[in-house]
Amino acid sequence: MKPDAETLPEPSAEDQRRSQLLLAAIEQECARQSGSISFAHYMHMALYQPGLGYYSNGLQKFGVNGDFITAPAVSALFSQCLARQISMVGRELETYSVLEFGAGSGLMAADILQELARQNAVPESYQILEISTELRQRQQATIAANAPELLARVSWLDALPEHFQGVVLANEVLDAMPVECFRRRVDSVEQMYVRIAGNGLKSGYQPASTGVAAAVAAIEERREATLPNSYYSELNLHHRPWLEALYQSLERGAVLLVDYGYGVKEYYHEQRNRGTLMCHYQQRAHANPLWYPGLQDITSYVDFTEVADAAIDAGFEMLGYTTQAAFLVGSGLAELHAEQVSDDVRVQVSLSQQIKTLTLPSEMGERFKVMGLAKALAVELNGFGVQDLRSRL
Repeated sequence: MKPDAETLPEPSAEDQRRSQLLLAAIEQECARQSGSISFAHYMHMALYQPGLGYYSNGLQKFGVNGDFITAPAVSALFSQCLARQISMVGRELETYSVLEFGAGSGLMAADILQELARQNAVPESYQILEISTELRQRQQATIAANAPELLARVSWLDALPEHFQGVVLANEVLDAMPVECFRRRVDSVEQMYVRIAGNGLKSGYQPASTGVAAAVAAIEERREATLPNSYYSELNLHHRPWLEALYQSLERGAVLLVDYGYGVKEYYHEQRNRGTLMCHYQQRAHANPLWYPGLQDITSYVDFTEVADAAIDAGFEMLGYTTQAAFLVGSGLAELHAEQVSDDVRVQVSLSQQIKTLTLPSEMGERFKVMGLAKALAVELNGFGVQDLRSRL
């Protein structure tokens, strides 16, 4: 099976074998579900099936040798700016901890801990909720190598703690939650299902479930217009229960969400009629989520209007919503850069390139957004002081 956009590098024989094992598990699941499964069910298996899914199979994912590069890998400045906001929250609390969802390579955790130590604001604990055993090991090795004196403060969790006070971080977490793909018809809504066809996978559309139909109706209510006929897109049914569980876990503190996305009217604009679903394999982006399941990342943009509504319904207060560029500038990016000025031209060029990647509109600067939420906490984070985009939600 070839991707829609381009010919991708052929996976190794061993990687193809891994994918075939996952394909067999998907086939068994389809058989249990009368022949097909919803796309969200498929996406969950493709990403998180124990030992076989993309985030649990031990393959290289992050950095130049992986499939994509995240902001913490672009520059330590990103994590240092986050640390400045964390310390602002920490000063409002008698004691505080940090909870990071899906810490990737562990680089962001290490850089944040180092910057917090530099500010004399080390948290009581740094907790990482990570489902992948392989990634836990990689994170531990990264922190041990970069911040060995702080490793004792780091712990790994299998689930949300019952009681937590401090700052919750979710960098590129929401986009990795399974989504349902749907198609609008004149008088109905259909959703995508996946089934086995020959030696591979095939997708098709069936009448939408009650939950998907209701979610599409909510989207149309938010955008104040019905979606046009033959409009294809996706929606996330996991944000709301995730935020509700997070609110129950958090006794007092703040949540920082960083991800690529739009408000509802931009996300479901009439011209964006093929959705935002995207796949990444070895630094190449394409649009075929059925290509070698388990070997590629599958992601979609975030509807931040839906996230904001779900957060407020859960009980959170909104601290702010802005672009990544504005957030980093408000968090002291210029000051941090000035502190790292060097006579070494190569260092200066590298720092300048890092800042461009993090902040330029054509790079990560405007595509990525930052949303802040709070519970039982009166604090104004300067990261949201440069630009307020809540009117776009």
